[in-house]
Amino acid sequence: MTTTHFDHLIVGGGMVADTAARGIREIDANGSIGILSDDVDAPYTRPALSKKLWTDDEFTWDKVPLGTADDTGADIRLRTRVTAIRPEEREVDADGQTFSYGTLLLATGGKPVALPIEDRSNGERALTFRTAEDYRRLRSLADEVDRIAVVGGGYIGSELAAALVQNGVDTVLIHTGAVLGDAVFPAALAERFEKLFRDAGVEIVAGSKVAGGDADATGARLELENGDVVRADAVVSGLGIEVATDLAEGAGLTVDDGIVVDAQLRTSTDGVWAAGDVASYPDRILGRRRVEHVDNANEQGRAAGRNLAGAAEPYTHTPYYYSAVFGIRYEAVGTLDAALDTVEDWIDPERGVVYYLDDDRVVGVLLWNVEDARDAARKVLAEADRLSRDDLPGPIR
Repeated sequence: MTTTHFDHLIVGGGMVADTAARGIREIDANGSIGILSDDVDAPYTRPALSKKLWTDDEFTWDKVPLGTADDTGADIRLRTRVTAIRPEEREVDADGQTFSYGTLLLATGGKPVALPIEDRSNGERALTFRTAEDYRRLRSLADEVDRIAVVGGGYIGSELAAALVQNGVDTVLIHTGAVLGDAVFPAALAERFEKLFRDAGVEIVAGSKVAGGDADATGARLELENGDVVRADAVVSGLGIEVATDLAEGAGLTVDDGIVVDAQLRTSTDGVWAAGDVASYPDRILGRRRVEHVDNANEQGRAAGRNLAGAAEPYTHTPYYYSAVFGIRYEAVGTLDAALDTVEDWIDPERGVVYYLDDDRVVGVLLWNVEDARDAARKVLAEADRLSRDDLPGPIR
């Protein structure tokens, strides 16, 4: 068996791989970079798949690829599934091939959670949603069929429901909350959030979990836990991901809600780093956490790439996350949990800040249609020990 060597090898072909390759090039202009990806597309901008590609006519498909190979010289191997990592030998097995490396980055992300239904359509009428291929299939369905069910009321589910209904699809959104967004927003804001969807024509089935059902070439039948049945021409799952830690576990790396890394994004094994959705890292403001959002993928990927090339720098960025539906955009830093105490500071009916407190200490900040305030939100969280409840509202205007 022949072995291909790369000075820097990246397992995973998402946005982390792109920014890591660019980070490597900031330090190492000539070292060889390999990217092993089980995707069918080279790295691309993932948020557009549930946002701009549906709602912005000027954001065309040619803006989706990131140009990783052209810009960095990385050798990208698509449709390549890694099956084992041997850190002591500094080798990776993938589809019958062996790749050796000088440094290794695990950017394996996660796999979307599938629905508990029998799918006889081979994924044609029952989709998960994570890749560009998933987007192309759902976009095709949106043009072909009348009614699509979306399961999941989180970021992806709500964005997909908004995208579909704005493209003329009869859309039903099934979620487990009493009100859409009630797991993260204060009650009155969740009501306003759900109203955006109802006013746009989305049928909302609340307090419901899909327990079974089936899909075939003619459509989907979803059995809910309460015994109700929802029928649609197709169904798409927006239930989040299962973190892909199997390779790390098999290689003996420390795993605990993700691959555990230190401040430089190094794993417990020499020569191996991890970044992105899969990495549990020590945030300098918020403490150890794992973040599944694009800002973290971009910033952490770059930091990991620089460190693969020898920079030995701590990752000091505290990421934000965001969503955009029906003309509103909300951003957040830290922990958003509706079970926490909140202090709301509304600038006007459409713009405001919500502070989330745990034991009277700010642990999260929600920016609702408030622009250019992410650094201010980070400052509030960094100074949480010096801020009392009486100091809120006020810090962000």
